[in-house]
Amino acid sequence: MPVVDVMNLEGDKVGQLELADAVFGAKVNPHLLHEAVRWYLNSQRAGTHKTKGRSEVSGSGRKLWKQKGTGRARIGSIRSPLWRKGGTVHGPQPRSYAYRLPRKMFLGALRSALSSKLASAKLTVVDAWQLESHKTKPFRATLDKFDGDARTTLIVETGANPNLELASRNLEGVKLMISGNLQPYDLLRHDRIMLSKDAAVKLVAALSHGNETAEEVRGGGTEEPAEKIVAAKPVKAAAKAKAPKAHAKPHAKPAKAAHKAAKTAKPKATAKPKKKKDKE
Repeated sequence: MPVVDVMNLEGDKVGQLELADAVFGAKVNPHLLHEAVRWYLNSQRAGTHKTKGRSEVSGSGRKLWKQKGTGRARIGSIRSPLWRKGGTVHGPQPRSYAYRLPRKMFLGALRSALSSKLASAKLTVVDAWQLESHKTKPFRATLDKFDGDARTTLIVETGANPNLELASRNLEGVKLMISGNLQPYDLLRHDRIMLSKDAAVKLVAALSHGNETAEEVRGGGTEEPAEKIVAAKPVKAAAKAKAPKAHAKPHAKPAKAAHKAAKTAKPKATAKPKKKKDKE
């Protein structure tokens, strides 16, 4: 489990913080980072590009000359794509470039980016961003105490901090983000990452979700993974579905066959009554 030093705004060590291996000690996956960056940049595109088609360019729609007899190529309109200033065929149209990235891939990219920054010693945990003033100059001096060579710095806080927002918004290369809106692209784009202690704890709690054991889910018992409990439920349902019904009649004839047999059956011959002879 990685352990980092907790610093105050003066640059002095005030304690230590243990971070989860699943979040800050994960194996870096370049493929996930590439997909997360590509997804983020595509979602930022405006997609407002457009070219005019044949029906949108200016010009008359009449036929310029007759179809045959002139010796020239046949033409139907001055707005034809074959002519100069004509319409564009299959040109770009306004559309959205955004697409859905699976949540597991996004969370895996976040873990990879945080682990990469911690492994390269470019991640700093600050006790709290409690600034006395909203002025930019003293805040710039505070950042220089940690790493003056960093060209870009990403500051991560848990909630609203008016003094921090005002002090950092005019500094070039410095960006402030809320921990809930953190993107892998921002982590990779900035040289130095500075997390508040509360933000680091919140990231560990959010990105470690799904790693609990069955004992934590049920409140005690075995140490089996939680996935086994979920997978055991459909097996019982399938066993119930296979059981035959008790009231079913396996040899019962269909209603149509019985009706047909009744029609084709020959009627039974009935005995004729004997006629009584008249008495003479």
